[in-house]
Amino acid sequence: MDLGLTGRRAFVTGGARGIGAAICRELAAEGAFVYVGYVGSKAGPELAAEIGGAPVKVDVADYDATSAAVGELGTLDILVNNAGMDDMAFFTELTPERWRPQLAINLEGVLNVTHATLPAMQAAGYGRIINVSSEAGRIGSKRGAVYAAAKAGVIAFTKSIARENARYGITANNILPGPIETPMLEANRQGPRGDEVIAAMANATLLRRIGEPHDVAAAVAFLASDRAAYITGETLGVSGGMGIGVS
Repeated sequence: MDLGLTGRRAFVTGGARGIGAAICRELAAEGAFVYVGYVGSKAGPELAAEIGGAPVKVDVADYDATSAAVGELGTLDILVNNAGMDDMAFFTELTPERWRPQLAINLEGVLNVTHATLPAMQAAGYGRIINVSSEAGRIGSKRGAVYAAAKAGVIAFTKSIARENARYGITANNILPGPIETPMLEANRQGPRGDEVIAAMANATLLRRIGEPHDVAAAVAFLASDRAAYITGETLGVSGGMGIGVS
């Protein structure tokens, strides 16, 4: 199915690996020119070269740096706010020093990049914003309270942006992944009782399995396309049914 993304210009934050890398590959395969956002690894430039895109080194938690980086890209057609991080622990085990980075990247990073991107989209009268939140933001997460709070903020922010920008021809939607095979999930697998934790995640889905990055990427590509032109302010779970509970 041709999604009609040829010639579209897309920026994917956290695009170097995991879900972000799958999104970059999917958008590029559909014909978009993709700016691959990354922080410090070689994976960002390597992926950009692989897909014929361009690397963009930026810390989304830094507003000034983000504004400068986005300003150099020109008008974007598609923005995918995907950058994220977690720090799994019971809330009482955390300190402000451990929860502030989660808020800065998972929530403020979305605000920073969107704030830098929107004016040009508004002037162009076109835009597709897809924010990668999490089912944790909808149903909560044991040992992930701050992560869930930040992701819930992204859900509400996206709906608000949809309301504010529909008159400019801009849509904004949420994708809520469940457990997906990513480096972040692998880190949890290597932690205490890791296999048990991952099994519990899989069993919390109706499909009783862990998803793959391409599952999320396919949903993002659809929402980025004009086939989804009449969809905005929505929240789509890509989580094997986790959002409605286990039957």
